[in-house]
Amino acid sequence: MTTETEQPLTIDELAARAGVTVRTVRFYGTKGLLPPPVIGPRRVGHYGEEHLARLELIEELQSRGMTLAAIERYLGQLPPGLSARDLAIQRAVVASWAPGAVEAVSRRELERRAGRALDEEDLERLAAMGVVERAGGSGEDFRVDAGLLRLGVELLDMPLSHETLLAARTALVEHSRAAAHALSRLLRDAVAEREARDVRSLSARMHPLVVQALLTTFQRSLRDELREWLDREG
Repeated sequence: MTTETEQPLTIDELAARAGVTVRTVRFYGTKGLLPPPVIGPRRVGHYGEEHLARLELIEELQSRGMTLAAIERYLGQLPPGLSARDLAIQRAVVASWAPGAVEAVSRRELERRAGRALDEEDLERLAAMGVVERAGGSGEDFRVDAGLLRLGVELLDMPLSHETLLAARTALVEHSRAAAHALSRLLRDAVAEREARDVRSLSARMHPLVVQALLTTFQRSLRDELREWLDREG
């Protein structure tokens, strides 16, 4: 569903933003993987940011080797009514299951995926968040973390300084590395006597579960911290 502050997308615009064909969008719609559009004047279907985020999540799942049946089951397990931001977080989690989420793109392609023009300040803020990195000497080529791009673009409109973003990223990296180190040590101790093949198989199966658990725990902790802060502020 679109809101009054969103610019509705036609099916052609939705496909272009997601980097897929119109035929693919329609196919996902017939399979029930993508909600139907809102029908506007002249019987034109209008799509919103939730459609785009869900479409990007579907493409991410498919790129990880999931079949359409498996994708349908995955989407069916998600809570109903997820916002575009919630779906983008799901995509970021999926993208972390395997390496290779960083892609080389031109500035034009970066802006197309972002759905907006990006000035130098925007690019600096995205770089501070670890979403993009300049590649080569032209200044017009970038490496982008596709799983984080949508979240990073949303943060561009937040009233946060460049220094705050850098400090936030540093804090997140430090604490996530500490958590990863502690969890890795626990798992190593737990499987110390197993065969190397069994350890690799267990690691592959545990990775998405651990990432999801960390994300859920962090979301709850952050919610509690914000609630306490707001309560203190009255």
